[in-house]
Amino acid sequence: MSTTVRQALGVEVLNASKSFGAFRALDGVSIKVKAGTIHALLGENGAGKSTLVKGLVGYGVLDDGQIAADGREVHIHSPRDAQALGIGMVYQHFTLAAGLSVEENLLLARGQMPWKIDWKAERAALAAFMQRMPFRLPLDAPVAGLAAGEKQKLEILKQLYLQQRFLILDEPTSVLTPQEADEVLGLMRDLTTRGELTVLMITHKFREVMAYADDVTVLRKGRQVGTSAVANTTRDELAAWMMGTVATGDAPVMAAVTEARVQRKPVDESAQVRLALRDVSVEDDRGHTAVKHATLSVRAGEILGLAGVSGNGQKELVEALVGQRRVKTGDMQVAGKPYHATREQMTQRRVFAIPEEPLKNACVGAMSVAQNLALRDFDREPLRRGGWWLDRRAMRERAAQLIGEFNVRPPVPERAIGTLSGGNVQRAVLARELGQPVDVLIVANPVFGLDFASVADIHARLMAARDAGAAVLLVSEDLDELLELADRIMVIAEGELVFETPAARADRTVLGQHMAGHGDTAAPHAAPAEKLRETIG
Repeated sequence: MSTTVRQALGVEVLNASKSFGAFRALDGVSIKVKAGTIHALLGENGAGKSTLVKGLVGYGVLDDGQIAADGREVHIHSPRDAQALGIGMVYQHFTLAAGLSVEENLLLARGQMPWKIDWKAERAALAAFMQRMPFRLPLDAPVAGLAAGEKQKLEILKQLYLQQRFLILDEPTSVLTPQEADEVLGLMRDLTTRGELTVLMITHKFREVMAYADDVTVLRKGRQVGTSAVANTTRDELAAWMMGTVATGDAPVMAAVTEARVQRKPVDESAQVRLALRDVSVEDDRGHTAVKHATLSVRAGEILGLAGVSGNGQKELVEALVGQRRVKTGDMQVAGKPYHATREQMTQRRVFAIPEEPLKNACVGAMSVAQNLALRDFDREPLRRGGWWLDRRAMRERAAQLIGEFNVRPPVPERAIGTLSGGNVQRAVLARELGQPVDVLIVANPVFGLDFASVADIHARLMAARDAGAAVLLVSEDLDELLELADRIMVIAEGELVFETPAARADRTVLGQHMAGHGDTAAPHAAPAEKLRETIG
């Protein structure tokens, strides 16, 4: 297979439309992605981004409209058509064969292989291909041993190996550390600048748009609401386009979208330590120690952010805090008393949780919204009356009240919660967990995959819980979210809490170094374990 990199491909979509029944997913959208540029595509969930790119890669033929490649009209009816034109896509979640090597994954990407592989010739061709690339991976390296950033690079290398000239990147940095994200996007910048590649990047991170993109297009409810050179726009204007509002004067549309830290009252350093862990270790499903001697504390009226790349023990730690996994060693305390995460203790001490993937981990999809809102206290008054009799009228009335307060849509208590959108499922869980006084709140990736409006709403409610006196442990793989919301940030790497810093003085580069396990190269701001133990008492 030739390893010559072809020239970048310009693509233009004119008046694209697509319907699913009565639902209009795309309505007359036009977008021009100039050859040798990075073009960002923004929009809330349901804005039409996925429908548009599926039309470009052949997984969803457009109902109306034209596609032009290098100024010539083309017809894309299948992924083979897209690949023949040089259009490829790197998906948000890796599509690699973990049990194979780098070279085997590259060969596998070709789709059609001879019944007998000439490994000597293939390795020579792959080595020559790697020499041409701006970034390289060892051909014999097993994929299972690659870091997330290296896997993302391999996904890109697969497309370049297939001689694709136009790459669609779907949330390309969602599983990367800040350094890995900047490296990958910097490499894309180099390839586009050299005229070897064109990139259409779907992202929700304004920082990446402003730092790496040449142009940006915003979709809203299936329609194109704005296109601009990045140099000629601002984050506030992009947010206004996404939300369907208009920025006036110099006032920001919304503090959350500017990625600036929201105004907050300072943490009272004399406030009670509501949640404390001392030397806590937790095992994963295979019996390996996933959390190693974790020591932390969270005061009333404080958000402690826990940063880390996925798979470094966060999941096991959260499960231990909510009673889904046993603690192997160490002890947990709530308000100075031993805490074993039983249902009774969580109720008495007002410990609430918003887990990752709430429909999977915090709801029963086939049950109604009202029934899910009652899961916490269906066996207590006022829902329980006269022994074990469930007062369904009281349950429905309270559900209607919470649905209104937390803006759950549609506002129908009898509707199965599994039929709601992701943002509305999360609002329903928030209503259940925050619809009463809260002393400790444990939150894991609360806005992953949600649209822009849902993110802003949920962030505001977390801040309101903090300001009302709750101790909030916020576990998130989105560093921007932590920098915006947290008072302090700790980093977990390979199951260990390795770094701590006040969020207002946090350095993104230093945080990324610790997240990647290279903390020795960063200036040590971390509080020693002994000091944390003194705080806990």
